[in-house]
Amino acid sequence: MKFCVLGSGSRGNCTFVEEGETCLLIDAGFSGKEIARRLALIDRSPEQLSAIIVTHEHNDHISGVGVLSRRFKLPVYANVGTYRAAEHRVGKLFQLQEFATGGRFAHEGLEVHPFAISHDTADPVGFIVGNGELSLGYCTDTGQVSKLMAHLMGRCQGVILEANHDPQMLKDGPYPLPLKQRVQSNMGHLANADAASFVSLLMNGPLRTIVLAHLSETNNHPELVLREMENTLAGYAERPELLLATQVSPGPLVDLSSC
Repeated sequence: MKFCVLGSGSRGNCTFVEEGETCLLIDAGFSGKEIARRLALIDRSPEQLSAIIVTHEHNDHISGVGVLSRRFKLPVYANVGTYRAAEHRVGKLFQLQEFATGGRFAHEGLEVHPFAISHDTADPVGFIVGNGELSLGYCTDTGQVSKLMAHLMGRCQGVILEANHDPQMLKDGPYPLPLKQRVQSNMGHLANADAASFVSLLMNGPLRTIVLAHLSETNNHPELVLREMENTLAGYAERPELLLATQVSPGPLVDLSSC
């Protein structure tokens, strides 16, 4: 089972997941052309995709959903709240597959478990995507973590987790006050320390690779994220591989079976 964060941040989010011949996207927040370009950088193509699964309706997660679905005849999996909120922007889909938050569903060789998260959208979710032996946990765009998240993601070999902002940079930065309040609310985004604290809850599980995602280009810096994580992981003899997703280019194609 392999995965690659094709890009993550406030200007677009998209993650590629592969299990054998089954390939899907978690969100498609770039244009269809840009997603095709980024797939090519990891020697993959849109023609290999078999589905898109959607976390929520913000544009940086859905802007390429409609065009990819129509052009490549891809089913789109979304819950009712997300689809209704996104319908006027994604347009006609090749096929809509609705799921219930908390209800598992299968797509070809993969099992997908959508779980509730805390964000200011209709019905936002994270995902656990697994093949029966290995699993990937995906959670960005949440203002707080939960015991449910820790329980589900604590079983995963790979985790993609938001580390959005540094509180001091957010406080001193250029955002207007209402936006600052939104970001730091429990319906907004995770601060670096929140992400690091959550990772510490996963360290007794099978975790092999962590990708920290959705870093703010205005209110965060990679050095701050890495310092926070290194301080948290310092006491552990065996540490998972730590990667940072960027907005501008794909990260590595991670093979969970060889980590």
